[in-house]
Amino acid sequence: MKPQFLVHDNKDNVGVAVVDINSGEKLTGSCLEDGAKVEIESKDSIPLGHKVALSVFKEGDKITKYGVIIGHATKAISAGQHVHVHNVKSNRW
Repeated sequence: MKPQFLVHDNKDNVGVAVVDINSGEKLTGSCLEDGAKVEIESKDSIPLGHKVALSVFKEGDKITKYGVIIGHATKAISAGQHVHVHNVKSNRW
C-alpha cells in the first residue's frame, strides 16, 4: 500500500499528506530517513501537501519537520489533526 503521508526525518512530529485525506481515515505513512512505517487515524480532512500531527501538542509546543523546529502550536492539537496556519505560528515570520 502506498503511504498517504511522508515523514521527512525520524525526529519529525508531523507528516506531510501526499494525497487528500478524509477525516476518520486510518493512515499509513513512511519515514524517508529510515523507512519506518507510521500509522495514525486522521481527525480532520487534510489537503495534499498539508501537515498531519503525529503526536499531541499543547499550546507553545514545537513543531518539527525536516528534523528542524519550523514553528510552535498556537493552541492544543490532537494526534491526527490538520496542522497549518490556523494552529501553528511559523518560526520564519
